[in-house]
Amino acid sequence: MNFPFLSVIALTPIIMAVLLLAFPEDRKSEVRVAALAGAAACLGLSLWVYFTYDVSAGGYQFVEKFAWIPKLGIEYHVGVDGVSNPMVLLTGIVIFTGVLISWGIDDRPREFFAFLFILASGVFGVFVSLDLFQLFFFYEIAVFPMYLLIAIWGWKVTREYAAMKLTLFLFIGSVFSLIGALAMYFAIGKATGVYTFDMLKIAEAQAAGALNFNVSLFGSMIPFERLWFPIVFFGFAVLGGIYPFHNWSPDGHVAAPTAVSMFHAGVLMKLGAFAALRVGIMLMPEGARFHLPWIYVLTFINVVYGSFIAMRQTDLKYMIGYSSVSHMGLVSMGFATLNYHGYLGAAMQMFAHGVMTAMLFATVGMVYDRAHTRQRDELGGMAKKMPWVMAGFTIAALSSMGMPGFAGFMAEFPIFMGGWSAGQPGANFVAPYYSWLTIISAIAIVITAAYLLIAVQRVFFGDISEEHDHHVGDVTVLDKVAITTLATAMIAVGVFPFLMGPMVKSGIEAALRVFGGS
Repeated sequence: MNFPFLSVIALTPIIMAVLLLAFPEDRKSEVRVAALAGAAACLGLSLWVYFTYDVSAGGYQFVEKFAWIPKLGIEYHVGVDGVSNPMVLLTGIVIFTGVLISWGIDDRPREFFAFLFILASGVFGVFVSLDLFQLFFFYEIAVFPMYLLIAIWGWKVTREYAAMKLTLFLFIGSVFSLIGALAMYFAIGKATGVYTFDMLKIAEAQAAGALNFNVSLFGSMIPFERLWFPIVFFGFAVLGGIYPFHNWSPDGHVAAPTAVSMFHAGVLMKLGAFAALRVGIMLMPEGARFHLPWIYVLTFINVVYGSFIAMRQTDLKYMIGYSSVSHMGLVSMGFATLNYHGYLGAAMQMFAHGVMTAMLFATVGMVYDRAHTRQRDELGGMAKKMPWVMAGFTIAALSSMGMPGFAGFMAEFPIFMGGWSAGQPGANFVAPYYSWLTIISAIAIVITAAYLLIAVQRVFFGDISEEHDHHVGDVTVLDKVAITTLATAMIAVGVFPFLMGPMVKSGIEAALRVFGGS
């Protein structure tokens, strides 16, 4: 196809941000309508790319490429495969529902939506980038607006602290990843004579042995990939919430306004996991083969520790924040298995977790806007006032605890299968303790079910207080549209796995081929 779909998807939010800032400050209604139109356009284009992707052909499609800074080997190079295409769709869903949820924002909505669209542009750009420099370019665009969105429109109690903490963690992580990427750039250039940031060319050079050499470190000779892989991987995995670099995430969730929490947990954390796969694992497979067995232990801590800490929370946002840490641990755990089932589940989990967490934060935001509290034990009987919110939260909870028929089950089950099989005799690249850690980590399913079902019971059922009975009302039509959109995505993938499974399969097979698997 000649039409530049991916460029339009990535750049439409930037154009919308500029247009929104051009509106007079007092035209708040027009700003909201324009923002919704822009978000709908992003979602529509994302749906078109998703459903016109040729799964049977696989590989990168909708490719666009031209020289950007030729002297440095930098190109504008975009394309989507079976892993990135669902992420583009996820971003389209979250920006659309995020604008709907934010309709009631009255404090400078023009600037709020403009920053939200800049954030969306950075996220879209990372998912479609096939040039390493371009990926970092969009990565930084995605991180910077988060500071302003939280610091200006966030929860007054902790917004300045949370915004600064989030920004420092993510920027420091990205600096380490950038250093590792530059090390690859110069190593490939020295070995081949061609200096390039094109990730496909870097992968070809790596496969030909361009990174197969030792470097000196404190008098010892260490293989290049073994030295640089953890630097690149953890630099990105900080954004994915990997233990022990995770504690910025719950604070950021709590302080952020609802739409930003949806983006933060639903999409932004996926950037870290996605980039760790694309840049770390796929470009330095020998380093991944060496380091991922011990990283699997960290992902195990993520899964179990995150679920137990979530169980202890009474603030609903903190509960969902630590739940996100636990569920993102499953993504890293899947990648660390280095096998088909683990990778299939991890890629599916990125989409499933994005949608269900966006729903959880959206519905909690609706409750907070009307009841003015997020404390689980101060609420009750909300189903009488907000039945749509109760339905949306319950659907997301069922998906989060891995109930069959929802997207979460289709993601988590393969991850546990991959972890178990990776520890069995004859498995490649990994260690026997994988099976035991996988069995123990399954306890997180029980704990997740416990705290989410407790939340459903205490928030939506039982007696409603007199204060809430008089002041709490139902949600708007736009809120109901957002709930319906997110619920449809969760149920569709859970009931009809063929809508996403074959596409993801085509993408992860390419990732596994770098390890000699299929």
